[in-house]
Amino acid sequence: MKKALVSGGSGALGEAISRTLARDGLHVVVHAHAHPARAERIVETIRAEGGSAEAICFDVRDHQVCGDALEALVERIGPIQVIVNNAGIHDDVPLAGMSEAQWHNVVSVSLDGFFNVTRPLLLHMLSTRWGRIVNLSSVSGLIGNRGQVNYAAAKAGLHGATKALALEVASRGVTVNAVAPGVIASPGTDAAVSDAAVRSMVPMKRRGTPGEVAALIGFLASDQAGYITGQIISVSGGLA
Repeated sequence: MKKALVSGGSGALGEAISRTLARDGLHVVVHAHAHPARAERIVETIRAEGGSAEAICFDVRDHQVCGDALEALVERIGPIQVIVNNAGIHDDVPLAGMSEAQWHNVVSVSLDGFFNVTRPLLLHMLSTRWGRIVNLSSVSGLIGNRGQVNYAAAKAGLHGATKALALEVASRGVTVNAVAPGVIASPGTDAAVSDAAVRSMVPMKRRGTPGEVAALIGFLASDQAGYITGQIISVSGGLA
């Protein structure tokens, strides 16, 4: 059984991704930081659905803690062959009023988190000559968004990392892609973006669902997607 790690797995999108991968037959390690109880609940749900899962907790921004936790994980369960770098936060404010902490915290979770999670697992993955790395981006990284200079910069940086790493590992049977969701239904976005605003800016006139994003990630993590790498794929209802 192949093993998958979903960072930021305790949120709405992380849960959809974790459950999708488990239904596809993977053992899923659901990562959390601030909300470990949510990750444990998702693990229980997956197991109730007949899947295999466990939870892990660490701060993706902490290089040493992250590396130690992941090396111990691989030593215990074997190589992780699917990595979904889903951990991300936003702290929206116009750049003129943005603090240094708001800049660094948002960039660190997405970019340092990508490095801190992927690097300790990569050599183990390459040794199996099969792997899938999927990085969660955003349409903000493609087209920008007012008040999200930090978030857009972090996600655009993830696009460059995706394309460069894809070139480094392609010959070893490992693919690296990014998925860029648009307005996806969740408690946070539902409160922040009105239905009228969605109808105005999204060509399909609706929010996407976590399941629609997770379905694409499930495909990219499968054997069928073995010739797709270095791509940034938008799931945005035509927004980008």
